Amino acid sequence: MSRKFIVLKLGTGVLSAGEGNIHHTRLVSLSKAIKDLYDRKQIQTIVVSSGAVGLGMGTLRIPTRPDNLSELRACAAIGQCRLMKAWSDALAKANLIPGQVLLTRQDFSDIKRSKKVKETLECLTSKNVVPIVNENDSVSDEEIKFGDNDVLSALLASLVEAEVLIILSTAKGLMTHPSVGELIPFVAEISPAIEQLAMGTESATAVGGMITKIEAAKVATKSGCAVFIGSGETETNLNRILDNQSEGTFFAPAGLPIKQRKRWLAFFPQPKGIVHIDDGACDAILQNGSSLLASGIVRTEGDFAKAEIISIVNPQGNVIAKGVTRFKASDLEKVLGYSSDDVLKAFPGKIKAEVIHRDHLATCI
Repeated sequence: MSRKFIVLKLGTGVLSAGEGNIHHTRLVSLSKAIKDLYDRKQIQTIVVSSGAVGLGMGTLRIPTRPDNLSELRACAAIGQCRLMKAWSDALAKANLIPGQVLLTRQDFSDIKRSKKVKETLECLTSKNVVPIVNENDSVSDEEIKFGDNDVLSALLASLVEAEVLIILSTAKGLMTHPSVGELIPFVAEISPAIEQLAMGTESATAVGGMITKIEAAKVATKSGCAVFIGSGETETNLNRILDNQSEGTFFAPAGLPIKQRKRWLAFFPQPKGIVHIDDGACDAILQNGSSLLASGIVRTEGDFAKAEIISIVNPQGNVIAKGVTRFKASDLEKVLGYSSDDVLKAFPGKIKAEVIHRDHLATCI
């Protein structure tokens, strides 16, 4: 596809107003955001919309997600009608037309079928129709038994070569701890440690949770697509998300060379603190592509946490780079000017002494 796309995946919790009802106000807001994104940036949106099973459960007055697959398929069949009616009404307020596309995993495993899916989406978007995609829950055991729309959205993002996959749910993003942790704003690569931070959902109507979102991020980033995971309860402005003005977690495209991948780090997200460095550290970063060491840091600003983005400022007061810090501010203050050996002595549990590793550091000049 020659045009620019994003894939917008919306979880059941974002679309639901409780008791099997749709959140009409939020759908209208999202519809206007889809129109605004195209008007401002000529980026078209493909929506992957959950919620059919939950709406069907509400219609049938079923309080918890059934274990019986036939009953789940029945809920999906009933709920899909309500879901598309809600999208039609909401998109009409933004002068947009929806087009329903129901898919199964087989549509992505067969080359001919996936090509037809891509051609259909290309035709719809060429006519400024907004595709509303969902797994064909009424006939598919896979979504009901194993799945989610998170992985579906990632496969779709890969298929259409989307710029960004935006996943909005009730979660603020990836956290350092599921319940009381801090938001991780940027993930350069999805390591086993990152995967361990994920946990499943406790929703009565949804499936998946952060585990499937991380799986989706792995699929999408490997194809060169960036991923944003954030809360659809507090943010529905797509331009704000793409302009790095929204709270959430960005995942850099892993399918790109490290130099290209790190360009995301230079723009996403907003830094949480500043470190001032000396001329030697500045030359090492700009001329040699080196990591940032404590020995070159003069002072810090801000109460930043470990794994947050910080700006690196040269002696002239200019921001030369941004990166993901391995130290929180209070710990870094204790080792300013230290050699790497002394840093490891000061923190015996640490394996590496770099404050910011070169792979997680992007220059801005």
